[in-house]
Amino acid sequence: MARYTGPRTKVSRRARQLLDENKAKYFDRRPYPPGDHGRGRIRESQYLVQLREKQKLKFIYGVLEKQFRRYYKEAARQSGITGTVLLQILESRLDNVVYRSGLASTRPQARQLVNHGHFLVNDKRVDIPSYQVRKDDVVSVKERSLEILPIMIAVDTGDRTVPEWMDVNVEERTIAIKDLPSREQIDTQIQEQLVVELYSK
Repeated sequence: MARYTGPRTKVSRRARQLLDENKAKYFDRRPYPPGDHGRGRIRESQYLVQLREKQKLKFIYGVLEKQFRRYYKEAARQSGITGTVLLQILESRLDNVVYRSGLASTRPQARQLVNHGHFLVNDKRVDIPSYQVRKDDVVSVKERSLEILPIMIAVDTGDRTVPEWMDVNVEERTIAIKDLPSREQIDTQIQEQLVVELYSK
């Protein structure tokens, strides 16, 4: 299970945008880029802006370069706007669906819960965080995992708005996928067209 394990606040500082809500107090303390010249004025080329946007998107969804490039190629093959399709692919990852539903506090926690086999898709155990859910799929918590502490804490303390493209039954711990999300339903603060421009070179 390849994933980023480095300093998380530094990534947000480099992106000049808070990418991990758990690190807000550290980011607020030093919101400028890391390094000796972090506070200096850096001449930003178009390539730098595009690259930063791609790195932000990879970090937000917990995807490394090889897998991200594969997602982009898949999005480019499909009909529709490539950037929007790319975001739909990332949003329909099982770990992201669990996070969006409010059954996990963070995406890394959702990834770990899925990886440990706590979730079922259409009553079949799925332990692959990158599994792509589809329209009319039903994601549920395994019966033995209904009352595990991380899920209970996430449900009790979470105030996240559930996206319109899914129905969540908190009591039964189920998520019904009504449809793939439209761009308007994805609240990720990203300019996906810059990512498309970067890969189109």
